[in-house]
Amino acid sequence: MADLSTSFMGIRTPNPFWLASAPPTNTGEQIMRAFDAGWGGAVWKTIGEPVVNTASRYSSVDWNGQRMMGLNNIELISDRTVEENVREIAEVKKRYPRHTVIASLMVESTREAWHEIVKRAEDAGADGLELNFGCPHGMSERGMGAAVGQVPEYSCSITEWAKEAARTPVMVKLTPNVTDIRAIARAARKGGADALSAINTINSITGIDLDTFTPRPDVGGMSAHGGYCGPAVKPIALHLVQQIASDPQVSLPISGIGGIQGWKDAAEFFLLGCGTVQVCTAVMHYGYRIVEDLVDGLSNWMDEKGFASLDDLRGRSLSRVTEWKHLDLNYKIVARIDSSKCIGCDLCYVACWDGAHQCIHHEGSREAPQVRQARARSTLTVTPIARLDGANGHRPRVPAVDEEECVGCNLCSLVCPVEGCISMVQVPNGKPKESWEQRTSGKTYARPGQE
Repeated sequence: MADLSTSFMGIRTPNPFWLASAPPTNTGEQIMRAFDAGWGGAVWKTIGEPVVNTASRYSSVDWNGQRMMGLNNIELISDRTVEENVREIAEVKKRYPRHTVIASLMVESTREAWHEIVKRAEDAGADGLELNFGCPHGMSERGMGAAVGQVPEYSCSITEWAKEAARTPVMVKLTPNVTDIRAIARAARKGGADALSAINTINSITGIDLDTFTPRPDVGGMSAHGGYCGPAVKPIALHLVQQIASDPQVSLPISGIGGIQGWKDAAEFFLLGCGTVQVCTAVMHYGYRIVEDLVDGLSNWMDEKGFASLDDLRGRSLSRVTEWKHLDLNYKIVARIDSSKCIGCDLCYVACWDGAHQCIHHEGSREAPQVRQARARSTLTVTPIARLDGANGHRPRVPAVDEEECVGCNLCSLVCPVEGCISMVQVPNGKPKESWEQRTSGKTYARPGQE
């Protein structure tokens, strides 16, 4: 069985699944219940001067029947005192010495304030520190959070202040609300950071009540932009993690955050170089026990792939991400439709004609869907269903792909509701690999404004 224990920033942890700094880590009692459920570590909800939160603070984007596809929050850092938090950190570490507790910190931008909070968190027994440079709402208006994380010089300076006082490893939490996250990651490294966590939440307004005209969440008829997280942000998080992990000027361990719901999501973050992953929204939605599926699913998959430890898979996908100009222009794939699985829904046909490259047809016809529909209005038609047509004497209406015209865009396979009905198949064309860079070797292209 695969060994999921790992070392991150020199801290040994039972498994790589940590709770992110958020409501699920607000108190010691919560974190102890999470450890009992199987979580390997927890990043304490950010500690600083206590705040006052609004009563209405969450809103969500629901999609196709799934609740909380994306979650928006305007909640701030801990509303409990520093004394309460450090006392509970000490109690948790006393009861769970082998589990990882990271203290997330955010205070005003002075050397003295950072020295004091670092000392208090470490004296309580925290295994490491996370500097919250990512909160995009509320705290940034006070010169903290993303207001620090969006300026490389500030990120570097405050990391240096924390490192001056720290005896334990220091991790910097990065905001995605920047033009180039690598600039902030490099600044954190320059300041002495031992690791990075990414990403924090994304600036957002999730929706507007069409009766009251107030954006959600509604706080007495007003609202504010908040931090967006949940499954919807995973592609953005993976992109930004890859950017950091591939930058030779960063070269720091990464704790991945952003949209992790199941073990497959976690595996993707590990394949892009993460040492641990942090989970928030999924726990807020389904509870602490989701860690059981995370652990079992990842362990079983690693056994199937022959990975004995996380070190065997970490970063394996990084070498497969490149710039577009290096991709093979002569690589050819086409769509193939399995007639035995087709249900005649026509989604692939309509998508190809209206949204792609007009290479899926019916019975040799090259008419657009609208033309066929207009012609059919004058006659009585029977909607064929592939599974039943044989019994009714009708021919199954199975679309056909013109492979000469097919550009291999994948759209038809993405819209098809039947698993395995449409496959994208590589077609040898006898051409050697050739990238755009190779094809245009010697040519120059003007950037905007450089005509």
